Amino acid sequence: MKRYISLSLLLFVFIFAASCSPKEGAAESHAPAPTAGESVLPTSTPAPTGADLIPPPDPLGQAVLQLTTEEKVGQLLTVGIQGTVPGKDALWAIQEAKVGGIVLFGRNVENTGQLAELTNGLKALNAQAGNLPLFLCVDEEGGMVSRMPPEVADLPNAYHDPDPAARGKVLAAECAAFGFNMDFAPVLDVWSNPNNTVIGKRAFHSTPLEATIAGTGCTYSMMNAGVIPVVKHFPGHGDTDTDSHVGLPMVGKTVEELEDQELMPFRFAIEGTAWKPPVEREPTPIPAVMVGHILLTQIDPLLPSSLSPTVVDGLLREELGFDGVVFTDDLTMGAITNAWGVGEAAVLAVEAGCDVALVCHGLEEVKEAQAALLEAVESGRISMSRLDDSVRRILALKRNEAYAVNDEAVAEPDLEALNAYIDESLTPAS
Repeated sequence: MKRYISLSLLLFVFIFAASCSPKEGAAESHAPAPTAGESVLPTSTPAPTGADLIPPPDPLGQAVLQLTTEEKVGQLLTVGIQGTVPGKDALWAIQEAKVGGIVLFGRNVENTGQLAELTNGLKALNAQAGNLPLFLCVDEEGGMVSRMPPEVADLPNAYHDPDPAARGKVLAAECAAFGFNMDFAPVLDVWSNPNNTVIGKRAFHSTPLEATIAGTGCTYSMMNAGVIPVVKHFPGHGDTDTDSHVGLPMVGKTVEELEDQELMPFRFAIEGTAWKPPVEREPTPIPAVMVGHILLTQIDPLLPSSLSPTVVDGLLREELGFDGVVFTDDLTMGAITNAWGVGEAAVLAVEAGCDVALVCHGLEEVKEAQAALLEAVESGRISMSRLDDSVRRILALKRNEAYAVNDEAVAEPDLEALNAYIDESLTPAS
């Protein structure tokens, strides 16, 4: 052993000496050696000063540091409310929990004027509380899932949509008209299982290539129109036969099998490329992804995707390279509540790598999630650096000038103009 070490050292000395000796044919340098006290640095390379060592300013990091722990935890929650006007649950969520977002459903919508008043009222409450601007969210897919007032023209289902880019523009126009800055759409699932009733014709297609072409076209069109799309339901809900609203769907595919089908639309959207871009544009990654409650038995047999570090931190963030905001699907769905409490599920989701816990039903459930997250941070179960990572991503999206995340009121929509735009956009070119 000593002999091998000695030989290695001799070889190293020989190589070092050879590399330092003048090359054959090279001119020798006759420059005088520096005298004591002289600098050997070239005059064109000044030594760095103290100012050069100061890191550049980080406004986003400073904004995160200025928030209290309670305010940071609030940003991790997007919640549903009851009623058609801001009630006690909305007041508590905004004034006490300082939530990062509100999502509205059909139960919150009566007519055009009322919906605009509701979104404006929520924004006004949020501004009065001195909070960061809200994500004002809606599930507006068109067709089977629509939250628009009854006076707004209907959209067909997404399945086999002849112009997905036009559909994206319409969805963005509908959202913006009523003050929504975020849409939990489009669906990037591939409807490959005909027994799947929860996805069905909400998907663009039953083959991965066609679903990718249509899904990315719709997504980028929404982005270009200034509304934040949250694509769903990662890693793919199309090959399930259980409704996650009532139970936990299971998919027994390996990662390689998922790559061939479910992951294709998400990978292209995350990489910022589209098969048929709606306009000429530089590749831009999508801003947000919703993770579904799906048990991938070959990848994590214990935890659904929304609560699984293997799926969120591993597959979504590391393998697919997504660095945007990750939302859970609603934590009050049966797939979660049948096995976990909403509070524990919210903590598990953040531990898994999710940024926002979606709690769509019930003031008590919202309070449970908020209390559990606060306790997890205070106990060290969720570190402050982990919390700050999520808050930083959320703030970066809220500050992105491409989207109108602010508390400014909107005028009551011009219903006639909106419907005319919808009809014109969705009429196939002759």
